[in-house]
Amino acid sequence: MHTKPIKVLIITYYWPPSGGSGVQRWLKFVKYLRDFDVEPIVYTVKNANYAIEDGSLESEIPKGVEVLKQPIFEPNDILSFFKKGSTKTSAGFLDSNPSFTGKVMRYVRANYFIPDARKFWIKPSVKFLKKYLSENKVDVVISSGPPHSLHLIGLALKKQLGIKWISDFRDPWTDIDYFHQLPLTKAAKNKHAELEREVLKYSDRVLVIGQTMKNKFDPFNKFVSVITNGFDSDFDSDKVMPKLDNKFSITHIGLMNSDRNPKVLWEVLLEIARENKTFKEDLEIKLVGSIAEEVENELNRFDSSCVNKVGYVSHNEVKKFQESSQVLLLAVNNVPSAKGVITGKIFEYLQAKRPILAIGPVDGDLAGILNKTQAGNIIGFEDKEYLKHQVLKLYNQYKEGKLVVESKNIEQYHRKQLTKDLADLIKKI
Repeated sequence: MHTKPIKVLIITYYWPPSGGSGVQRWLKFVKYLRDFDVEPIVYTVKNANYAIEDGSLESEIPKGVEVLKQPIFEPNDILSFFKKGSTKTSAGFLDSNPSFTGKVMRYVRANYFIPDARKFWIKPSVKFLKKYLSENKVDVVISSGPPHSLHLIGLALKKQLGIKWISDFRDPWTDIDYFHQLPLTKAAKNKHAELEREVLKYSDRVLVIGQTMKNKFDPFNKFVSVITNGFDSDFDSDKVMPKLDNKFSITHIGLMNSDRNPKVLWEVLLEIARENKTFKEDLEIKLVGSIAEEVENELNRFDSSCVNKVGYVSHNEVKKFQESSQVLLLAVNNVPSAKGVITGKIFEYLQAKRPILAIGPVDGDLAGILNKTQAGNIIGFEDKEYLKHQVLKLYNQYKEGKLVVESKNIEQYHRKQLTKDLADLIKKI
């Protein structure tokens, strides 16, 4: 007996032509949901002010998927204090060395735009979606944050219509990496915590990307599920991989802000380069994406021939850099919530099948993934001695032509498998 597909309304700020990591999770879920008898409807912003755009991602939207768009007011003038050389976090608003005006604006942003600067989209979205849902049958609403203001749209629809609702946390809320940097008043902190708890309380299901976040949310909702991010491609054993870099390339993909600056690695590489002329000649530090001023200053200590600052490239180009690199660098934000940080790039690093060198908590969520897949090593933030040992080990394998990785169990992180897990969860509610 053929049954009608379940219809889900997905509320997301990031949607093509948005580029960067924020768009990937729900673009890929939407790509595969129909394979599991779930029909997605996307609600997103019209004319958004995306920090990064990647038009190539529009080709991945399945034909015929309904995409609803509504204008958004974003207080860009207020947030325009960013200057060249500032460091953007995943929220895109922290300056590493703000002016006096910048400090004032940061204070305003932190304490008057709660939960975030997209809060002005909540009321018009609720009004628009209530009308849409009264005219169109939808079984489940899903809100994805950050920006966490989108969860308040889901919360209002849940309270007013009683519809089934899943809140999806691509990143933490009060535990997000930059939260401790904000000049929040006690009242503002309490407001964030209160809103977070209310979203968790009213959600029929809560999705998170790692075990640490699940442990934190469990006391507030008994239906918290982990569905990680992942990678997307066919498992093609006949695929011709790009030629590996001639140099001993250590490649980092994505934003490297001040929290993510692996100072211990720069110290180790400089030390080895001083001790070993051949290593210095072979070394290439390759950074694909934006880097903070602090990172720039660290890299100035190296010979220019050792550093390759690529800048932002399209998602398709990123894969080529990953697959041709000798070593893939993963630097976890050195923040109080570091154990729960799982950068989306780890899964594409797994797909690239190159050795991963990670710097972060050895007992965190990321360490668990690396241990489970045997795809690389993670070294503590201050463990200089062990880091030097690992770099030299990788370098010696490179010189011998034996720098490979025998990872396993990575299929569980394919986007299609993860979408199946999501579809099963949707059907349960």
